[in-house]
Amino acid sequence: MNALLSVSDKTGIVEFAQALQALGIKLLSTGGTAKLLADKGLPVTEVAEVTRFPEMLDGRVKTLHPKVHGGLLARRELPEHMAALKEHGIDTIDLLVVNLYPFEATVAKAGCTLADAIENIDIGGPAMVRSAAKNWKDVGVITSADQYESVLTELKAGGKLSDKLRFALSVAAFNRIAQYDGAISDYLSSVTFEEEKLSETYLPTRTQFAGQSNGIFTKVQDLRYGENSHQQAALYRDLHPAPGSLVTGVQLQGKELSYNNIADADAAWECVKSFEAPACVIVKHANPCGVAVGLDALDSYSKAFQTDPTSAFGGIIALNRTVDGNAAQQISKQFVEVLMAPDFSAEALDVFKAKANVRLLKIALPAHGGKTDWERGRNAMDAKRIGSGLLLQTADNHELSLIDLKVVTKKQPTLEEMEDLLFAWKVAKYVKSNAIVFCKGGMTMGVGAGQMSRLDSARIASIKAGHANLSLQGTVVASDAFFPFRDGLDVVVDAGATCVIQPGGSMRDNEVIDAANERGVAMVFSGVRHFRH
Repeated sequence: MNALLSVSDKTGIVEFAQALQALGIKLLSTGGTAKLLADKGLPVTEVAEVTRFPEMLDGRVKTLHPKVHGGLLARRELPEHMAALKEHGIDTIDLLVVNLYPFEATVAKAGCTLADAIENIDIGGPAMVRSAAKNWKDVGVITSADQYESVLTELKAGGKLSDKLRFALSVAAFNRIAQYDGAISDYLSSVTFEEEKLSETYLPTRTQFAGQSNGIFTKVQDLRYGENSHQQAALYRDLHPAPGSLVTGVQLQGKELSYNNIADADAAWECVKSFEAPACVIVKHANPCGVAVGLDALDSYSKAFQTDPTSAFGGIIALNRTVDGNAAQQISKQFVEVLMAPDFSAEALDVFKAKANVRLLKIALPAHGGKTDWERGRNAMDAKRIGSGLLLQTADNHELSLIDLKVVTKKQPTLEEMEDLLFAWKVAKYVKSNAIVFCKGGMTMGVGAGQMSRLDSARIASIKAGHANLSLQGTVVASDAFFPFRDGLDVVVDAGATCVIQPGGSMRDNEVIDAANERGVAMVFSGVRHFRH
């Protein structure tokens, strides 16, 4: 039996080669791998000796040869294949051990140039892997060090690999090649021309639209179950996760995160990091039930909690400031599933030691002022699975500023109301449609979410405020989409709202504007909507 070993990541390769040699398997190798094995005293034949052709072009060409691919592709059960090998003096290769040039790791490094990336595109490795994987009935192909143990177990037990293992290795090999080629495609698709020159620095900032994106993800961990206990689940991350995104966080303590924990944590973190002032977001079942800005972590949490103390029980809490001892003492008084922040003081960590089940996540915030969605820690694309298909869209990363607002009523909002309108609009973006959000003084006062009728969302928001003993007098209201009739406006005004922000664009805009003028409230149009289904 002959084994060809040619690896970039040499983790465990010496020990694996020693075990193969002890089983009487002849070792072939290339370049640095051959030198390493020879230095360890292993009898190894360089591929150049077999092909009788030296490595050339700085190592770019070394295994692209019939004596390599013939040995991999020949079907042992076909006499004509074996006769051809004999005629041309080609030995079979029964085991291939290859991992590829570190393309993904190279382009992930700061300052990676196009030349660096191109040089780390493996050619010979994928070609050999494909040959071996295609001929899986006769060849075992190993593409990862974590496969060494299972291969050795079978070789030691029976002297050969089972069909089941060879097939599994083949599938894994093709998956690896697909991932590798996808990473190269995504990288090259992100390189842009600037003044007729290729960009020399790669930042994974742009994802191509449907039909042009390979969506490369790497598995982070298996989860206990999915949304429900009968469903299986796992967490994957982008090949190059954006700075400040949830998957870049580090869990400091607590139980393993569940599927629902992660989904809710993402909703909370995406919302809280959209604020520059100290902010707190409390999420329950994918919707913010309390959001506030304040002087610090404690102040913003205290205000957010007031919105809906009942729903906050067992919620997910995100802050965009360090959690200090004072904030920790207050937060620890409630039952919380997950607490996220850019950092935790030593005093805060001491407080939560007594609550070992509380999951603490430390996530660095992305830098403000980033030029691209990726630099700002945002997804460029959103995806939704449908029956045998996938919906892709550019992410809702629209940001609203004061100059974008169009006042459409006789009454003008005050500057304070304008600031609250922008705050309410930010929150509404993260509330499931139909969304109605009452706010005042930089905090939510009532949130209505996920109803089939916008009218019901408005009523629920008012009811929630009543349960929390919060007055809605003098509040502003954000509606994620336009009011199709005046009845929704009447509900929020009856509840105490004096100012409303909505996208506009309804056939009955004039009717709703007239109603606002009749009720003596201010209304502004944003020109965009924030449906979130």
